Amino acid sequence: MSNRQWRYLIPIVIGPALVLACPQPVPPIPPPVAVADVIKLPEPRHDGDVSVEATLLKRRSVRDYTGEALTLQEVSQLLWAAQGITDPRGLRTAPSAGATYPLEILLVVGDITNLPQGVYRYKPHEHKLVKVLEGDLRAKLAHAALGQTWVREGAINIIITAIYERTTRRYGDRGIRYVHMEVGHVGQNIHLQAVALNLGTVVVGAFRDDQVKKILNLPPDEHPLYIMPVGRI
Repeated sequence: MSNRQWRYLIPIVIGPALVLACPQPVPPIPPPVAVADVIKLPEPRHDGDVSVEATLLKRRSVRDYTGEALTLQEVSQLLWAAQGITDPRGLRTAPSAGATYPLEILLVVGDITNLPQGVYRYKPHEHKLVKVLEGDLRAKLAHAALGQTWVREGAINIIITAIYERTTRRYGDRGIRYVHMEVGHVGQNIHLQAVALNLGTVVVGAFRDDQVKKILNLPPDEHPLYIMPVGRI
């Protein structure tokens, strides 16, 4: 019998003997996350038909999209470019000070083929998505981003957040600077991967932090840094 079960035993006197009985019902175990809320992403490609030089040449901030849906394969590639694992030691596509990896990636889904609308958190080590919120939140996110319409019109929004303490506990206040450097690395990775996929994106830094945190239901120690709408062009 486990320690947890012993906590719920109560003494019952039967004649001269003292016995232990377990009352009913035993407190229920929380249900597991539904399988439908965990999405294993397609494997990303590690080669392509477009050179790095070509993506650098064509990279632009794109704010107009056709409104067509993205595929799960394209989303897989974008998220891998942002924070994908590239080494058995857990190293990633973007450099990080001391490999502290303070950044988190959330995906606000509006229009992806065969993926319900909602907010998903990217898990790099398993290359999967975990759904954390229901519904299409692009309009609310655009409102928090000072009315920038491309946030609403992108098929998705990639949100890059930071948990500063992962880096500052090693480097002190200077770690804040390192986190801000790192979000730039990740943003450029997403930009270049979008070009290679013939997609458009733009980095949005103008938004009301408190509103974005509320919309995404972020914990107190997690702070939004970038919003990157992505759409077909």
